[in-house]
Amino acid sequence: MDAQVRKLFERYERLFRKSLAGDADMDEVTSVYASAFIAASPAGIMVGKNDDQLKQAMEQGYARYRAIGTKEMRIRDVRISPIDEHHCVAHVAWTSIFARKGQTDVTIDFDVHYLVQKLVGEPKIFGWVSGDEQEVLRKHGIG
Repeated sequence: MDAQVRKLFERYERLFRKSLAGDADMDEVTSVYASAFIAASPAGIMVGKNDDQLKQAMEQGYARYRAIGTKEMRIRDVRISPIDEHHCVAHVAWTSIFARKGQTDVTIDFDVHYLVQKLVGEPKIFGWVSGDEQEVLRKHGIG
């Protein structure tokens, strides 16, 4: 399952880059997610479904990333912790680069821990745990 999960995140990274460029198909973007998901951060816990509302939220999220100057989002590393034969946690280390007018670019490293399930076909993300993105951006003078 390790190789398939790594391929999932390579694809996720490519889709993220296309979305930052304003060239994403939201059906393709949301295809990496399971039919339902859970997300946890210091802001609280959210549950959702992989539906039109998710597509709209993803479009708005990518538009916000572009608006605050996000130039690049790339994966530095993926470490996989198996749970059982169908589930794992993918610890993904990301690097983001932000452009700021009249200043040098800002690089921010952060980690997100994704819950992944593989039943039939490709693995799917059904949850994630992340830090306080807004606080990190604020500390770096972004947003």
